[in-house]
Amino acid sequence: MTPYEALYGRRCRTPLCWCEPGENLILGPEVVQQTTEKVKLIQDRMRTAQSR
Repeated sequence: MTPYEALYGRRCRTPLCWCEPGENLILGPEVVQQTTEKVKLIQDRMRTAQSR
């Protein structure tokens, strides 16, 4: 068990795997597309927070 899992009671979701535990993993270019979309969303939200 990782320290994060012990502390929060769930697995850490990394940019490499955004799906919930137990979901089927999407293989291939779909993973790259989903990861790119999530990174863009995070960057947009960070820009918004920094501009305040």
